[in-house]
Amino acid sequence: MPPVTVLAPSAGDARVVFDSPHSGRLYPPDWHTKATGLALRRGEDAYVDELLGDVVEHAVVVLLATYPRCYIDVNRELRDIDAELLAEPWPEPLEPSEKTRRGLGLIRRYVTPGVEVNEGRLTVAEVMARIERVYRPYHQTLRELLVSVRSRHGVVWHVNWHSMKSVGNAMTPDGPGAARPDVVVSDRNGASAAPTLTEAVVETLRGRGYRVAVNRPYTGGTIVARYGHPAEGVHSVQVELNRALYLEEARVVKNDRFANVRDDVTALAARLEHELAGAAD
Repeated sequence: MPPVTVLAPSAGDARVVFDSPHSGRLYPPDWHTKATGLALRRGEDAYVDELLGDVVEHAVVVLLATYPRCYIDVNRELRDIDAELLAEPWPEPLEPSEKTRRGLGLIRRYVTPGVEVNEGRLTVAEVMARIERVYRPYHQTLRELLVSVRSRHGVVWHVNWHSMKSVGNAMTPDGPGAARPDVVVSDRNGASAAPTLTEAVVETLRGRGYRVAVNRPYTGGTIVARYGHPAEGVHSVQVELNRALYLEEARVVKNDRFANVRDDVTALAARLEHELAGAAD
């Protein structure tokens, strides 16, 4: 299987890029893990890729990860590794972040608190293989999509899609028992996008009945930080959808509101297309 899937707009040039780095669910047969299949699925942004399925009708190109985040997390920096997960020293200095300290680094330690991912320690060669096979192709493809759209239109709006647990736990920034809003929109506190994009996303989702927070408890991860450079015409925001909106979280199955949420995501795509088309006129 290729490491990524790209869905092209059904008609015309793309003006907007959506990506879903954590909805992959191809579990390699040679991957040795302690966790059950269901536990691993609870670590996914399950079915976010399907929520984005209709946005190609609105000048949006979509990038989807194939492999799951518990295998390797493309929304982390390459040196954000827990040395305790390795069977041997890494060949260059590591820079573990708060994400790694909570078990959520480039190579995930826990699916949920106390539920370990890896059966044993990994060799440098194993991790490097994941980086070359999965991580680098994802970022190369995303970079190419952003550059292509910006070169044609002078600006690109990028939305990085995720899902979040309905209640926080010991591994989340808001802590155990924290109730979440319906949606969190993040722009690195204004650093990764101009207010026009952030406001369009927030206003559209609030207008469709969602409780939306901005930059709390998430301010935006590696992808929006790396690619969102408003001064260069690349505007990136992160969107976290509360899983209870569209899933039965415990069983990781779609609930009866899934189609409505998908329609709302598609409506947001239409709003962004309209905003950009108006700005170009």
